Amino acid sequence: MSDFTVRTEYIDDGPAEGLAALLDVPLPDLDTGLPLLWHWVYLLDRAAQADLGADGHPVRHAVPAPPEPGRRRMWAGGQVRMLAPLRTGRSATRRTQVTAVEDKQGRSGRLTFVTVSHQITQADTLVIDERQDIVYRDAPPAQQAGAPQMLPEMPVAQDDWPITVTPTLLFRYSALTYNAHRIHYDRDYARDIEGYPGLLTHGPLQAVAMAEAARARGHRASDTQVFDYRLVSPLFDHQGLIARADPSADGGRISTSVRDKFGRETATGVLS
Repeated sequence: MSDFTVRTEYIDDGPAEGLAALLDVPLPDLDTGLPLLWHWVYLLDRAAQADLGADGHPVRHAVPAPPEPGRRRMWAGGQVRMLAPLRTGRSATRRTQVTAVEDKQGRSGRLTFVTVSHQITQADTLVIDERQDIVYRDAPPAQQAGAPQMLPEMPVAQDDWPITVTPTLLFRYSALTYNAHRIHYDRDYARDIEGYPGLLTHGPLQAVAMAEAARARGHRASDTQVFDYRLVSPLFDHQGLIARADPSADGGRISTSVRDKFGRETATGVLS
C-alpha cells in the first residue's frame, strides 16, 4: 500500500491538560511522559472543511479515506505498542499508512476492512507503533430509531470506574480529537439518518477509559506496554460507561473491559 501521510508538531501540555479535565483524573506527571493512549490527542489530522462528507468524516485527502462515497466508518479495534512515553516539550513525527484492505460479505452487506499503521518517532527514536482496524459498511436505508430500551441496571462493583456519558462529554472529546463525525454530537443525524437510538460513544474514548482503569490499578507508564483492544458492540450515551481492569494472578497482564450500566460488554482489551 502506498497511501501515507507524515505529520510533525511540537508536543505541548495543552491537549494532555484537556484530556485530564475531560476524564476528571489528575494531570499525570508530564516530566515522565504521557500515559498509554494519550498520544491520541496529538498529531491529529485536520481536514479542510471542504473535504468532509455528509457524516463529518473526510472523504478525500485523508488516510484512510472511504473506499467509496457513502460508506459508513467504524473503528473496530487495534494494537498499540508503547516502546517509550511520548514527551511534551519537544517535537514528534507521526507517519500514517494504509497497510491492508480486504473486502468481505457480512450479514448486513459489504464490509471493507482497512488496516492503518501509525508510527510516532521522537528524537529519532520510535516511541509508539500502532495498528488501527477500521471497517467501512454500506449505508443502510434511512430509518428512525425507536425509543431506547431501558433494562434493569447492574450495580457498580468494587474497582469498577463509572463514567457519566453526556452530550457535553461526547462533544468535548470530539473537539479534543478533532473528530467531526456527527454520530457523536448530532442526535437528529444519529437517529434519523443512521438509525441509532442515541449518540454513539467514541470507540477510542472507551479504549482510553480501559487504559486509564489499568493505570489506576498500578500499571506503570514507564514500562514498555502492548495494548490489544476490540470494540465489540455499539455504546450509546443513555447506556453509561463503566470501565474495569483486572490484573492477572502473576501480574504479567491486565484484562480490561467496558460495559454499559445494564451489564452489556462493549469493549475489551489486554495490556501486557
